[in-house]
Amino acid sequence: MSYSVRIADLPTHERPRERLLDVGAANLATAELLAILLGTGQGRGKLSAVGLGQYVLSELSRHQREPLDVLRDVTPAELMSIPGIGPAKATTILAAVELGKRSFRSRLEVRALVDSPQAAASALSADLMWQSRERFALLLLDETNRLRGTQVLTVGTDTATLSSPRDIFRTAIVQRATRTIVAHNHPTGNLEPSTNDLYLTRQLLQGAQLLELPLLDHLILGNGDFRSLRETTDLWQQFPQGDMG
Repeated sequence: MSYSVRIADLPTHERPRERLLDVGAANLATAELLAILLGTGQGRGKLSAVGLGQYVLSELSRHQREPLDVLRDVTPAELMSIPGIGPAKATTILAAVELGKRSFRSRLEVRALVDSPQAAASALSADLMWQSRERFALLLLDETNRLRGTQVLTVGTDTATLSSPRDIFRTAIVQRATRTIVAHNHPTGNLEPSTNDLYLTRQLLQGAQLLELPLLDHLILGNGDFRSLRETTDLWQQFPQGDMG
C-alpha cells in the first residue's frame, strides 16, 4: 500500500522546516533540505519526507556518483525515474538547484575585476570545473576588465563539445562586451589542449583582431585545476590582444 506522511505529523525533531527555523539551513543535512522541497514522502509503507530525501540521495549516488554533483546537472527525466518523484517534485528540486547556481554566480558577477587567469577561472568555476560533460563558456568583460557576466554556450558529450567563432562573437556583441575570455572543461582532468582546442583558439584570436574585440585568454578547467593557453602557448604573441591586467 502506498500513502504519504505529512511533515506536520512527524515528531518535532524530524520536522526539517522547524529545524531550519531553529538552527538555520546550513546546519541541516542534505536529505532534510530535500525533504523541505519534497513536502511529503510517498512510497511503499510509511516513508516520511526525510526518508524520501534520503532515498533520492541514494538513487543519485548510484554508480559511485556524488549526489550533489549529479544534482547540478540532473534532468527532469532522471529525477522522475526515481519512485516517488513526479513532475511537481522534480520541478521544485530543479528550480532550487538553479536558484543556488544563480545566487553563487551573482556573488562573482558583481563587477568583479578579472585581471588574471586565476580570477577568470574563479568566475567560471561554478559552470565548468566539476561538470561531467564538456561545456564551452564565455566570460564577458567591459573595457576595464570588469565582469559583465558569464554564459555557457554549448554542452557536449563526455569528451567533446562544439562551439563556433560565429556564435561566440555574436554573443559577445549582443551582450555589449568589449573584451572576452573563453573557456571549456575537460571532465577527465587532463588539461592538455587538443589539436581542436588550439585550432579554435587561433581562429578566435584572428577574428578578435578583425572585430577589435580582444580575446584575453582561453582557459581549460577540470577537477579543481585550470590551464591558461595565453600563458602556456605562443598564440598571443602571434596575435596580440592587449593586456590581461
